[in-house]
Amino acid sequence: MNDMTAPLAFAAADYKSDYKPIWCPGCGDYTVLSSVTKALAMIQRPPHEVAVVSGIGCSSRLPAYTTCYGFHGVHGRALAAGTGLKVARPDLTVIVAGGDGDGYSIGGNHFLHACRRNVDLTYIVMDNHVYGMTKGQASPTTEPDWDNKLSPGGTGVRAFHPLVIALASGANFVARAFSGDPNGTAAIIAQAIRHPGFSFVEVLSPCITFRPEQRQWKELVHAAPVAETDDPARAARRIMTDDGFNVGVLYAGSRPVYARAKEASASLAEIEAEFAL
Repeated sequence: MNDMTAPLAFAAADYKSDYKPIWCPGCGDYTVLSSVTKALAMIQRPPHEVAVVSGIGCSSRLPAYTTCYGFHGVHGRALAAGTGLKVARPDLTVIVAGGDGDGYSIGGNHFLHACRRNVDLTYIVMDNHVYGMTKGQASPTTEPDWDNKLSPGGTGVRAFHPLVIALASGANFVARAFSGDPNGTAAIIAQAIRHPGFSFVEVLSPCITFRPEQRQWKELVHAAPVAETDDPARAARRIMTDDGFNVGVLYAGSRPVYARAKEASASLAEIEAEFAL
């Protein structure tokens, strides 16, 4: 039996870099970073066996604040880079981090197909319903009636529903967490990393700089009323009636995980011969 009293090899602090985060005061991303390092301590993978990939945006600074391998990619392409890395190096634990703008707007098509491919990685999206880094424009998840200087009276455009899209596209694990509960968020992220296939975790992460009313989120979030399910039809019914503040694991499926062929189907010389003029 394992000695449960033995000290852990890695603590959360071992996954934190020496760089000081530069998010705005009160930003939820501070506690998401804390939750990620706590989750990695639960997993006990050495930092050099973990890679954190991101795109562009406030939340995408995350790789620099960890001691893991990191890749800060271009806008909307974090999942493409993370998928390629995991397929090339299946021995690594790959975490992709981003925000609602990076992930659901310019990166929306990659999101759909990453869910569909079901590569074994974890996608954490810090959703604040606004473009925080570029001074407060409406994002894909912004409420259609949110009144602001850039969109007086609101955009009038229906908000993107990432959990519905993830489930419909084939994600093998779908969950929502709240940055105001760092321990609960850490537990969900750890479960997501352990679950085979593409795991999607939406983290409600307030941007009180541009949306000070999001301070109320701590009063609105609540535990999902029913336990997680492995039935996609049941999960779909739950998600479609969701109020946007249910927190917990909504779906944990058992789809086969994508795996590359272990051996090439043709040699390099044979491939070159096909293109010879």
